[in-house]
Amino acid sequence: MSQVADLALLGVTKDFGGHKAVNDVSFEVAPGEFFSILGPSGCGKTTLMRMIAGFEHPSAGDIVIRGQSMLGVPANRRPVNMVFQSLALFPMMTVGENVGYGLACAGISKAEAGPRITRILDKVGLGGFADRPVTRLSGGQRQRVAIARCLVLEPTLVLLDEPLGALDLKLREHMKLELKQLQAAFNTTFVYITHDQSEALVMSNRVAVMNHGRFEQVGSPRELYHHPATSFVAGFVGDTNIFSGEVTGARAAGIGIRLSTDVELAGSGSASGQAKAYLRPEAVALAGSVSELSALPNRFAGTVSTVLFDGAASTLVIRADKFPMLRATLPQAGPLAGIEAGAPIAFGFTAEALKVFSARGV
Repeated sequence: MSQVADLALLGVTKDFGGHKAVNDVSFEVAPGEFFSILGPSGCGKTTLMRMIAGFEHPSAGDIVIRGQSMLGVPANRRPVNMVFQSLALFPMMTVGENVGYGLACAGISKAEAGPRITRILDKVGLGGFADRPVTRLSGGQRQRVAIARCLVLEPTLVLLDEPLGALDLKLREHMKLELKQLQAAFNTTFVYITHDQSEALVMSNRVAVMNHGRFEQVGSPRELYHHPATSFVAGFVGDTNIFSGEVTGARAAGIGIRLSTDVELAGSGSASGQAKAYLRPEAVALAGSVSELSALPNRFAGTVSTVLFDGAASTLVIRADKFPMLRATLPQAGPLAGIEAGAPIAFGFTAEALKVFSARGV
């Protein structure tokens, strides 16, 4: 990055008694970026966030904010604010008192703090709520109070530790859009950690996929989804079919992989030996007969086992001779839209759609 990064981690490691919770992690976050760290529970993402915030100290490496090392700088002296999953609002205070708490701790006078609180509440859509008890707010409104409490201090970074985890599904979907809009409106750098891939893909400019204390891949949501760099990323990001087999060598359309069911497929990648192959359900083409899929290197006849209806997008579970169970996205319109379980169906996919990775270390 040509400009000074708002955040840079340089070879950061955190060792807990011989266990490296974070292992030699380096990355930069540009000013105004929405950067997410995505990974399963126990991968080290919360430990990484706590080191950035100053609640933990790295065993090795450096954390740099706007060009200044944070080594030895206590949490309350860093230009960073954090939104926790629990939100940590004070129930005995009003909305305005919650938002202004950090200003009061910083020694800002009430005369100066009042207009700042009013402006920030207006910007997060809570104008006129300053005197309302936080206990009388909805879940989404409390989320906005927590964000406003961070932003009123004008930090360089806002750290968000799975802040949507306690919300119900419908509110979580709504808040994903709200958070993205708030971040864009303030142009403040957000660093967001989550185990929910949908949150990371929808809101972020870039995403780091973390596993066993390391970053497996950093890229845009589109790059991670369509061009995974490792087997873990291919399996963790997005819904996918996973097949096991052995690479048989180069083919005209990519590489060959023979599945454990003795079916050979054309895939893409540079794998060898035992391998795993990943295929997105939406990458599977469906037709009434195999002849309609003659342009595809991988094409088979099967039977619909189950139709999983899910409103806007439905999924077919397909079984075929010597082929593992396969999930495919059903188009909303067309001759197959009303297909039912037990009906014959043909399916196929390109070699590029089948991502093949060596199974070593998987």
